[in-house]
Amino acid sequence: MDKNAFTKAALAIGLIAAFANAQAASNLVYCSEGSPAGFDPGQYTTGTDFDASAETVFNRLTQFERGGTHAVPGLAEKWDISEDALTYTFHLRPNVKFHTTNYFKPSRDFNADDVLFTFQRMLDKNHTFRKAYPAEFPYFVDLAMDRNIAKVEKLDDMTVRFTLNSVDAAFIQNLAMSFASIQSAEYADKLLKEGKPADINQRPIGTGPFVFSRYQKDAFIRFKGNKDYWKPDDVRLDNLIFAINTDASIRVQKLKANECQVTLFPRPADIKGLQENPELDVPTQAGFNLGFIAYNTQRAPFDQLQVRQALDMAVNKQAIIDAVYQGAGQLAVNGLPPTQWSYDETIKDAPYNPEKAKELLKAAGVKEGTEITLWAMPVQRPYNPNAKQMAEMLQADWAKVGIKAKIVSYEWGEYIKRSKAGEHGAMLIGWSGDNGDPDNWLGTLYGCDAVDGNNFSKWCFADYDKLIQAAKRTTDVEERTKLYQQAQHILKEQVPITPIAHSTVYQPMRKTVQDYKISPFGLNSFYGVGIKP
Repeated sequence: MDKNAFTKAALAIGLIAAFANAQAASNLVYCSEGSPAGFDPGQYTTGTDFDASAETVFNRLTQFERGGTHAVPGLAEKWDISEDALTYTFHLRPNVKFHTTNYFKPSRDFNADDVLFTFQRMLDKNHTFRKAYPAEFPYFVDLAMDRNIAKVEKLDDMTVRFTLNSVDAAFIQNLAMSFASIQSAEYADKLLKEGKPADINQRPIGTGPFVFSRYQKDAFIRFKGNKDYWKPDDVRLDNLIFAINTDASIRVQKLKANECQVTLFPRPADIKGLQENPELDVPTQAGFNLGFIAYNTQRAPFDQLQVRQALDMAVNKQAIIDAVYQGAGQLAVNGLPPTQWSYDETIKDAPYNPEKAKELLKAAGVKEGTEITLWAMPVQRPYNPNAKQMAEMLQADWAKVGIKAKIVSYEWGEYIKRSKAGEHGAMLIGWSGDNGDPDNWLGTLYGCDAVDGNNFSKWCFADYDKLIQAAKRTTDVEERTKLYQQAQHILKEQVPITPIAHSTVYQPMRKTVQDYKISPFGLNSFYGVGIKP
């Protein structure tokens, strides 16, 4: 390590230790698993980015209740929906203040102009700010909101109206998601005048429970409790610090030593010891998640159905679950978890059959010894505790049917960016539900609208897409369920993915932590959380 790097590392450790050992009862250190790619939630799709921005710095018009999937009022106190379900009128919350920092001091409270700026920037590629700071908004596009929102209007300073082109049964749920976080129009104007629009992604300003203070990549993020928060009971911490470390064993050591008070994604082998530690709590929750292999259907040989079927049936899922999840995973057979309404229990896996896989590969003209790439995530996620080990087991499985898989990995932000650009062959990825609606799985992950976003299979199948689009345009739950179940059968038959497992979520923390709630969406939120002296 060079001298400068050593100095930075020592500084980071010193800052973290200072917070961890502070006597004040309102400081909390969270051992997180990765560095965010940025702090503008609209630009990203991963929990690592959302934890560091949307869940701390920002609010949305609607928000999910803590620990649940129900959307409740946020920056909108209430809303009205027209009879045809195409017009939504939001009545905004008064007296909400944007953060004051050393780089921005607001001159007014939150109002309709901020809502318009947030959504017009995502809707209009010629928007002044977007032209000054070119950015893409993948989640917004994946949900087809860029095409379905006909207009956003300011009726007065505290009232905004959204008009849709077609019914979106999940619209209120979607607005509660991280990407829809409300930005300050006044701050954006200031950045434009200074010629620094990119700072919106590096020095964020929001209305949320924590104020951004400082960030050092791969080391820490510091936040301060927002003393002017519109819901003061939700701010019980003076200081919140994310201590970043990709190594699960080190995170566990820090938790045991009280160098952090909350961590995530423990290795399965560590869970028993954590549960037996008298100073720790390890609450659990059935995972609203799915770990899977995505096959890039726009690249050979994955563009052939027989090849995807062969690779799918060559995977020894039970061996992977036993070795990688170690009792904390359940076999997955479908493209969404069993806890999601509309899940079709009649979907069955093709049996593990290496010999049949060889026959399919031969019929597809794939020669023995053919090389493919298998991308493995560099971080732990709720749906995959050890992607490297899983990749190695898949590599061995596919070698048995004559396929040579080269394992590839990148830093997490680069991994997501490159895979969305379609550079991968097969890849390990997964999902934790974001809003409790089936469209968040069947549309966001496998729909045609999401091919350049979270549809890592780059799979666009017309018959499937017609079903999920029809389901999104009706508010009748029974009809939606029928359509989604038909779509699930097509998804299984066409094999753009191989589902592997749904994992149980374990959230280790010190017993001094008060009122932390596990998010069903795999997020880590610290509003409403306190800590005992």
